[in-house]
Amino acid sequence: MIKVLGIFGFLSFGWADLLDILMVALIIFFLFRGIRKDSGILNIVLILTVLLLMQAIVKALNMRMMSALLGALLDVGVLAILILFQPEIRHLLNRMALQSGLSRRSGELFNKLMGIKEEAMGSHSAVELTEAVRAMAAEKTGALIVIQHKNNLEELKATGDAFEAEINRRLIMNIFFKNSPLHDGAMIIVGDHIEAARCQLPMTARRDIPAHYGMRHRAAIGVTEDTDADVIVVSEETGNVSYVHGGEIRTIKNIEELRAIVGKTLSAKEEA
Repeated sequence: MIKVLGIFGFLSFGWADLLDILMVALIIFFLFRGIRKDSGILNIVLILTVLLLMQAIVKALNMRMMSALLGALLDVGVLAILILFQPEIRHLLNRMALQSGLSRRSGELFNKLMGIKEEAMGSHSAVELTEAVRAMAAEKTGALIVIQHKNNLEELKATGDAFEAEINRRLIMNIFFKNSPLHDGAMIIVGDHIEAARCQLPMTARRDIPAHYGMRHRAAIGVTEDTDADVIVVSEETGNVSYVHGGEIRTIKNIEELRAIVGKTLSAKEEA
């Protein structure tokens, strides 16, 4: 068996080859870990992986025509994927950066270099926000409230109407009142201020979300998959309140639980 492998040159194996294999394996591992099973880009990554393995084999066997053909397919295929799946690739890279903590660290470094300080929500604003949520839940008024953290959400703010107002329970309730021109879409809060309303959020591509969650929940999952923002959702059909973080939905049983979550976030920021 060893003699047969020696014919194909597989025995010329050194530390550089081992490092090469380990690096490729790590890249493939992190790609598959970052892609959900229901993602449309998964099949593309699988095909590219198979083609790369086939190319390595035909090169080792010195099959020139097959090597040239596979090289051409990979060159054209990668370019086509970058063009056709640009939103999915961007979403994948954002999620991998968030999971690795790279997005948070790079954001902190950029803010330090530019002299930008993250605005933290004060305790009074947190009370006003949670009281507004409590009232809207009781009246079954649908709401979608994004709380910005370190990741900048300027692109999302640009899709809605600019706002500059302190957090106030009556103002929040008026914005999401069903006859209000600003009720459709998301509100974005930065620190103690409402900075935008009627904003459009990216929808998640996940297919494992329960059917009873509507478009607001899908939008909340989408924005928290791509950024470190948190989202509060009030269901218009049931009046239930959900807190979405990192693409995961947490159903809020009562307003005290929501206050505890927001308060915990504030405490963590004060310690930081």
